Amino acid sequence: MSVTGIRKALAAVFVGLALTVFAAAPAAAQAAQAAQADKLKLVVAGDGAEGVTIQATYPDGRRLDRVVRLVLTATGPDGQKVGPVQLEPQPEGQGFYSSGPVLTAGTWKVTVNSPAPLPGEATATVQARAAQSPPPPEPVAVTKPAEGAGGAGWWPYAAAGLVVVALAMGVAMLFGRRRTTT
Repeated sequence: MSVTGIRKALAAVFVGLALTVFAAAPAAAQAAQAAQADKLKLVVAGDGAEGVTIQATYPDGRRLDRVVRLVLTATGPDGQKVGPVQLEPQPEGQGFYSSGPVLTAGTWKVTVNSPAPLPGEATATVQARAAQSPPPPEPVAVTKPAEGAGGAGWWPYAAAGLVVVALAMGVAMLFGRRRTTT
């Protein structure tokens, strides 16, 4: 074999190796991304009353782009237990789940699990409070205007002025037209 033949053979081997490495790199990246996409990051918090909210995302922070099954269990004061409760997605946003009022007042240890194919688990301590209603409105004192204090106010005068202006414009339009003859 000549030197040129050896160079061509080595070049072919190097090109083959390079193609193999470059072809494997995207596959490895896709496999790593798929492995990461197969897990969920769950953030559990109280809703300010007797419920729990959950935000589910991929570990890299991307929004969840599909519905997953989340199951809530909780242990509360005096050993009370709640769950398992299956959570439904809420319209507030992608990956947002809410339990509704399932807890009673007190401190609860809440665990949320997501089974395969997207496993995830999170535990948080949640302070549940009785739902608060807004305070009743303060009564407003209604006072009667003093006799001879003007009564209805300025708006009848404004309305009468508008009617007079409209009539004047109508009369001007009716009688202001001139007819031309040819």
